Amino acid sequence: MEVTVNELSEVSREIEILASAQELQSHFEKAYVEYRPKLELKGFRKGKVPLDMVKKLYGEMIEQESLQDIATEFYRLAVKEKELKPIGEPALVDLDYKRGEQAKFKIRYDVRPKIELKDYKNIEIQKVIHTITAEEIEKEILRLRRANASFEPVQIAENDEHIVTCNVQDVDETNMPLVGRKTENVRFYLADETLDQPFKDALKNGEVGGEYSVKFVQQHGDHSHDVHSKLTVKKVEKVVLPELDDAFVAKLTKEKITSVADFMKDLREDVEAYWKSKTDRQVVNSITAEIIRRHEFQVPESLVRSVLEGLVEEVKKENPKKELPHDFDLEKFFGENRAYAIYQSKWALIREEIIKAEHLEVSDAELEALAALEAEKIKIDKERLLQYYKSSDQVKDRMLSDKLMRLLVDSTKIVEVPEPVQQQT
Repeated sequence: MEVTVNELSEVSREIEILASAQELQSHFEKAYVEYRPKLELKGFRKGKVPLDMVKKLYGEMIEQESLQDIATEFYRLAVKEKELKPIGEPALVDLDYKRGEQAKFKIRYDVRPKIELKDYKNIEIQKVIHTITAEEIEKEILRLRRANASFEPVQIAENDEHIVTCNVQDVDETNMPLVGRKTENVRFYLADETLDQPFKDALKNGEVGGEYSVKFVQQHGDHSHDVHSKLTVKKVEKVVLPELDDAFVAKLTKEKITSVADFMKDLREDVEAYWKSKTDRQVVNSITAEIIRRHEFQVPESLVRSVLEGLVEEVKKENPKKELPHDFDLEKFFGENRAYAIYQSKWALIREEIIKAEHLEVSDAELEALAALEAEKIKIDKERLLQYYKSSDQVKDRMLSDKLMRLLVDSTKIVEVPEPVQQQT
C-alpha cells in the first residue's frame, strides 16, 4: 500500500492510497464470503452456492460494492501508519479501479488548525447593569394577577381588560369573503401588548354580535403581509383581576408566603436573581466574543457541519413527530445558521487550547463533592451518583467549562455601565 498525503489548506488534507491487486484480493475474498448467504440460485439452497460460482457470476459486482468499505479500511491503516490526526468524518472523493488491477483511493479529511493563543486574560469588557424599577415590579404583579384572573360574560368590551372572541373572515378589496380563509373562535385579549393595534382599535367597545373590519400591513421580522379581515364578535368576557391581598398571595404561593409584604420582598429577590443571571450570561458571552475576535484561523468544515447537524436535530425534537417539517428548507437553514456554527466551532477549538494551557482538569475530589451536593437534592444514593459522574464525559466537560469560565471571569477587567434608557415611542 502506497500512501501520499497532500495539504489542501490549513485544515484540510487529501490522502491518496494506492493498493495492489494482491492487497485488494484478501478484502474481496471476505466480501465474497459475506455475500454468499444472501444469494439464491436455482438448484442450490439459499446460501449454499459454491464460492467459485459466486465469484464467477457475481464477483465483479461484489468487488465494486465492497470498494467503499475497503477504502475505509485502507484509510484506517494509513492513519495508523502515518500517525495522522484527522477530525470529523473522512470523505471518499475519488476511486479508480479496474478489475484485476490496482486501485487508487482519494480521501479527504480535516485536521485541527494550529492555534497560537493570544491574550485571553486581563481583557476588558463592559457589564451592563440593570436598575430594577417600581414599574417593573408592578408589571410583574399585573402579569401574575392576569394569569390568575377569572372571566365574566358581558355584552360590550368597555376597556382593555376584556377578551373578545371572534370569527375572523379574510376578505378581498371589495369586502367579499375569501373561500377557505375563515377562522372561528379567535380570542383577542385587548390588554395584550403583543396584539396588533388595529385589532385593539377595531374591537374597542366591541359588542356581542357586532361586525368590525381591520385593514393594515402586518410585520413579521423581515417580511410583511396585508391583513384585511371582517371580525364577527361571538363572545365578550370581562377579565376580573384578583386583588393583591394576603389571601391571593397565600393561594398563589400555596401557603409558602402569607403576607403581601413578604411576597413583595420575595418577588423583588426573584427579579434581582433573574437580572443577575442575565447579566452573568452577558459577561460570559462578552468575554467569549472578545477572545474569539483575537484569534483568526480557518475552521474545519467538518466541525461547522457537525454544529449545523446538531441544530437540525434540535428542530426535529421540537416537532411532535420528531422529524423535520415537510416544507423545511435545509439549505436555507444551513445558510442562515452558518455564521453561528463557525462561531461555536471556533470557541470549541480555542476553549480546548486554553484548558490545555492552564492544565485544567476535574479531580475525583471535585466529582465527589458534586455527588454529595446533588445526591441530597435529588434524593439518590451518593455512591451510585458518583460512579455515574466518573463515567460521564458530559458531566466532566460541564464541570471543566465552569472551571474555565470562572478563571476567565476572575482575570477579566469588568467595567460596569448603566443600561441605556429606552426612548418611549
